[in-house]
Amino acid sequence: MANSLNKVMLIGHLGDNVKMHYFDENNCLGRFPVATNETYTNKQTKERITTTEWHNVVVRNKLAQLCEKYLSKGDRVYVEGRIKTRQWEQDGVKRYSTEIHATDMTFLTTKKDLNPASNEQNPNPTSTEPKTEDIKTENSQDDDLPF
Repeated sequence: MANSLNKVMLIGHLGDNVKMHYFDENNCLGRFPVATNETYTNKQTKERITTTEWHNVVVRNKLAQLCEKYLSKGDRVYVEGRIKTRQWEQDGVKRYSTEIHATDMTFLTTKKDLNPASNEQNPNPTSTEPKTEDIKTENSQDDDLPF
């Protein structure tokens, strides 16, 4: 087979905030761990067992800046990318690191979404969205419209 495929898709939670490394004004790199869980029931003991696998995710440039701006520890994300293994020698010992180099991400939930009370305590003064109590309707009676 002449062609090959190196593709990873993960849905998990950030284990830490995004750590950024800037190289120059146009290039940067972000790193963060993502935890994925697997839950199953032990057939002998009927006990539910959850195992967690940790993945080191690497994002570059614009995607890294977006992750730094919007993601924090505990947020749920969908990551799509490829596996890369790095190798180096430290004190005469070969070390390896397996990373997920993300090419696409979707922010599924953020702490801001899950904690609306914190949004009420710190309202955004520059927001131009009207509050529901500020919206006046011209016709207050209910119409039987199909939409």
